Amino acid sequence: MGGGGGRGKRSVRGRATLSSKVATEEEEEEEKEEEEKEEKKAEKKAGKKAEKEEGIKKEEEKEEKGEGSLFIEYQEYPADQEDLEEQHLKETFDKKELHATQFGRLQIRIWRYPHDCLPLQPNMTPGRVLLCCQRTAAWVPVIFIAVVIGWSYYTFVVELCIFTIAAQGKGGKAAIYLVIFHLSFILIMWAYLKTIFTPPICPSKEFSLSQADEEHFEKEERPDIQQEILRRAAKDLPVYTMTSTRLIRYCKKCQLIKPDRCHHCSVCNKCVLKMDHHCPWVNNCVGFSNYKYFLLFLFYSLLYCILVTTTVLEYFIKFWTTNQKTTRAQFHVLFLFFVASMFFISVLSLFCYHMWLVGKNRTTIEAFRSPVFINGPDKNGFSLGLSKNWRQVFGDEKKYWLFPVFTSLGDGVNFPTRLMMDTEQVTVTNYHEQHSRSTGSTENFPVAPLSESKNFLLATDSDKDVRSGIKNHVTVSIDS
Repeated sequence: MGGGGGRGKRSVRGRATLSSKVATEEEEEEEKEEEEKEEKKAEKKAGKKAEKEEGIKKEEEKEEKGEGSLFIEYQEYPADQEDLEEQHLKETFDKKELHATQFGRLQIRIWRYPHDCLPLQPNMTPGRVLLCCQRTAAWVPVIFIAVVIGWSYYTFVVELCIFTIAAQGKGGKAAIYLVIFHLSFILIMWAYLKTIFTPPICPSKEFSLSQADEEHFEKEERPDIQQEILRRAAKDLPVYTMTSTRLIRYCKKCQLIKPDRCHHCSVCNKCVLKMDHHCPWVNNCVGFSNYKYFLLFLFYSLLYCILVTTTVLEYFIKFWTTNQKTTRAQFHVLFLFFVASMFFISVLSLFCYHMWLVGKNRTTIEAFRSPVFINGPDKNGFSLGLSKNWRQVFGDEKKYWLFPVFTSLGDGVNFPTRLMMDTEQVTVTNYHEQHSRSTGSTENFPVAPLSESKNFLLATDSDKDVRSGIKNHVTVSIDS
């Protein structure tokens, strides 16, 4: 029994020694594998360093030549990733070629690439594709108008004047028609292109909230505190109108305080000074910068239609009543008469409406929703009289009235009001004191002096003749 026990113990010991040998061998293999992995990592890092050093040298040469482009890359890395050497290399050259900043799991890389090795941009998202389609479709009405004008030009010049009037031996009549037609054609195209390609003016940076106020406004959920932030920011801005609930007009999309007569265009996605409307036929917002061009385009369109209908009418009747063989010129002339007559009726109504708005000094938006002043909504709040209303849009120099050049008075931000016309200096301190007693508020609505164009519009004819150089500033204090 005892001998058997001894042999059993020896066998267990022998097995233990074998298992320990196997374990040590496995540990050695694992250590070798780890060493190989570390060597591979070191080789990769060394290769990356060499590549980056070469790229840095090339970029230094590019910078000396004035070449290269800046590319910003956002990458997310695991928080436990240890790549200190690569990070140190990026931070070493942050002032020249690249810079890496890490906020938790988000790492922002700024690279400078040469033009020939810019990384590929990501594919367009469905939202971007839809936006591109919308912008392309917005030009369809403009292309339609351009095609109609181009076709009318061909019909009048080629088919009517050359193939019809000149062919009948009436060259002098055809020449007179061509001269008058080309003058009107140049004017209408000039005004149309100016209306399309004149960008609407947006409010300046002074109407935007500071970064601190903007962050405070976004975090704050109480409307009264938000209005207090806006009231403090708008204290020195030339803003005299408010919302229907007597609040400061603020655009949350553009994050700015709206100047008087400024509105946000949902199509252009920005606030436009003295916005009238967004016109699909010009694919642009009609506002302070191009309102005169728009009115002249309507006016020249009327003259163009009148010229075409009156000159084509004679041959329209002749082609319609005589039993002659139908020709290509006859078809074009008959169709041109119908198109010109239809456009004349539609443009005439629109032109008369806007002339009425100019006489009242209103925009299309203000015609439907009256601006709100200290004494409540007033649809005639900006009306200064027919003469001054006209000059505010077309300017003072009559020689430029009929040409599509910018002559409108003002800056699109400061506008004199009918309240200012009543007295030279208007104050509403009594109203402010009464309102402060009832509400406990001590804040005034923004107060600012009038601009030079305001003083000119508010001045009487005798004041303009004297030209003493004295500038009478009008200040309005309106409680919010």
